[in-house]
Amino acid sequence: MPVPGLLLPSPVEVLDDERLDAAGVRLLLKRDDLIHPYLPGNKWRKLKYNLEAAQAAGASRLLTFGGAYSNHIRAVAAAGALYGFDTVGVIRGEAYDPLNPSLQLAVDHGMRLSYLDRQTYRRKRDPDVIADLRTEFGDFYLVPEGGSNALAVRGCAELVDEITEEFDVICCGVGTGGTLAGIAAGLEPGRRAIGFSSLKGGEFLSDDVAALQHEALGEVTANWEIKTGYHFGGYAKSTPELNAFIDDFEARHGLRLDWVYVAKMMYGVFDLAAQGGFATGTTIVAVVTGPDFEASSRS
Repeated sequence: MPVPGLLLPSPVEVLDDERLDAAGVRLLLKRDDLIHPYLPGNKWRKLKYNLEAAQAAGASRLLTFGGAYSNHIRAVAAAGALYGFDTVGVIRGEAYDPLNPSLQLAVDHGMRLSYLDRQTYRRKRDPDVIADLRTEFGDFYLVPEGGSNALAVRGCAELVDEITEEFDVICCGVGTGGTLAGIAAGLEPGRRAIGFSSLKGGEFLSDDVAALQHEALGEVTANWEIKTGYHFGGYAKSTPELNAFIDDFEARHGLRLDWVYVAKMMYGVFDLAAQGGFATGTTIVAVVTGPDFEASSRS
């Protein structure tokens, strides 16, 4: 499924940082944020086979779910514009006026926004909620929140084969679990994956990753774990400590980290390294799944 301007495989870059040198570890960045301006990183990988399935089913409309700062919502809107699908984004919570830059970009790509109160949103998988949405919007191909399903696992697993450098551990942010499920599925024996939850109370994500792997693979691999202590207040929330880390990382390396997912993962990698959480000589790959859209939209 060709996309104009798609950059695959995405580059792998060595990150030189004296703090990591002191910890005896080597860090590589898998720059999935460079895959496409509007379909960066795991968003393209998750959507790739879902878009093929939607086309094969003859669907003309995509409907999906997300929060107000969802990278996934923007990506589905952009994918719809590129492939000729109508798109509907069902947003958790109250309507925003004016729209934040994230939702505005989705609307600019032709997405129609709808809102569900938080109580109803928690039941978004229930048949009655889906039936109500079909009554309102007509037939649609349902892309799950975050794009995470068995097809997404298949797409994310392809990331691993693009890495030609030797490595021991691969790290990614976790919101719905599809990226981690796929990456772990694609690993060779002896390698492991670490996910960093961006959600407060994200312990349930282990069950979600296991369910996704079981759906996609028929089994659950034993080569992954999720760190839940680096959420910095929860989804789309930050703290002065995280903001300072983002500013310092940009000053050192010229890369502005996405504050919703990537910065939390990267902070966790550096913190674990400083605590001796990685054996000396370990090579780590950190997957950069998206740019700091909010920062770029203000510039």
